[in-house]
Amino acid sequence: MCHACVTNAVKNRMLSRRELFRAAPAAALGAAAATGLAAPAALAQGAARVVDMTHTLSPDFPTYGGPPGISMDQQFNFAEHGYNLFQMTIDEHTGTHVDAPLHFSADGLSVDEIPVENLVCPLCVVDIREKAAASPDAELTPDDIKAWIAAHGEIPDGACVALHSGWQAHLGTERFRGADAEGTQHYPGFHVEAAQMLLETGAAGIAVDTLSLDIGRSASFDTHYAWLPANRWGLENIANLDAVPASGATLVLGAPKHKGGTGGPARVLALV
Repeated sequence: MCHACVTNAVKNRMLSRRELFRAAPAAALGAAAATGLAAPAALAQGAARVVDMTHTLSPDFPTYGGPPGISMDQQFNFAEHGYNLFQMTIDEHTGTHVDAPLHFSADGLSVDEIPVENLVCPLCVVDIREKAAASPDAELTPDDIKAWIAAHGEIPDGACVALHSGWQAHLGTERFRGADAEGTQHYPGFHVEAAQMLLETGAAGIAVDTLSLDIGRSASFDTHYAWLPANRWGLENIANLDAVPASGATLVLGAPKHKGGTGGPARVLALV
């Protein structure tokens, strides 16, 4: 189709698209009723608010390797063509993103194979901000999990257990990556024994507000290798953990669905 044809088609259909969007919520409700899909418990009970747990992705967002994780090249613009379109090049593991089991295993689930029921889950937030303020190499340990359980009860089946180190406060500074003169990074992560302890529960995922599930200075990625090959997922660079409770919220992980992917940038929401 020629560009002029596309432009005219876009302009002629703007009104009808607006009407379609107005009608979409009602249609979606009707479709859900027709298919008999069950809403997650938090939706069924009615959440009071929705918290965006996602950082805005841009070429300026820090990456584990250093170079920008995304580039955008505008192919069409509204002034000339009647619509906007960008061609994007994205590193799977940049910004707020999911690690699929395949990321650290030979034959684990790819991101498109993660069961959808594992992507809507109870959120358990383990606060280690005091330790992280004292040392950038702080780790979430089994003792931290035991303390959380003592205060809030057992880890729910299918839960995501999130490490809250407060590291988001360093975003936009060199401290977020924490690279020293030798290039070794320094920021908090999960101790491998904490990951192993969570494998004994029904937890589906773990999350960090830093660049890696492992502490920054790890060269062996013990936590990645312990957790992901068990067909559990990880979530790195989660945002706004200070805006959700330690327990009681429901996490909605909008994982990408590209065939054979090892992960990818995700839109993450919490229902509180």
